[in-house]
Amino acid sequence: MKRSANARWEGSLKQGSGTFTVASGAIKGTPYSFKTRFEGTPGANPEELISAAHASCFSMALGAQLGERGITPESIETTCEITFENKTLTKSALTTTVTARGADKGKIEEAAAAAKVGCPISKVLELEISLDLNIVN
Repeated sequence: MKRSANARWEGSLKQGSGTFTVASGAIKGTPYSFKTRFEGTPGANPEELISAAHASCFSMALGAQLGERGITPESIETTCEITFENKTLTKSALTTTVTARGADKGKIEEAAAAAKVGCPISKVLELEISLDLNIVN
């Protein structure tokens, strides 16, 4: 399986702008710029896309790990915060709430630890990954 995206940039770093599109069509012609990336102007930026990728990949990996332990969660909700400093991605902080009523807390914690290191996005990110796990059971 291969996945792809296309990005186009026009102009200088600070005055220019670009758009990106993913091959599936789920995201089309989304604009981004220096201001959306570095100045807090609302809009897309690469770090936000990485945080979305990590949150969604981790949630799916955790679902798989829970399933291997006989647990079917009602929900898994993950927020990911990427830290970008000194022109480098340095941290990915995952905050996850698992709702699995009646499930063994130890098994959920074990599954979360396995998902943290085993999700494909975690494997590709060369940065510190933290996990704050909340369990509703």
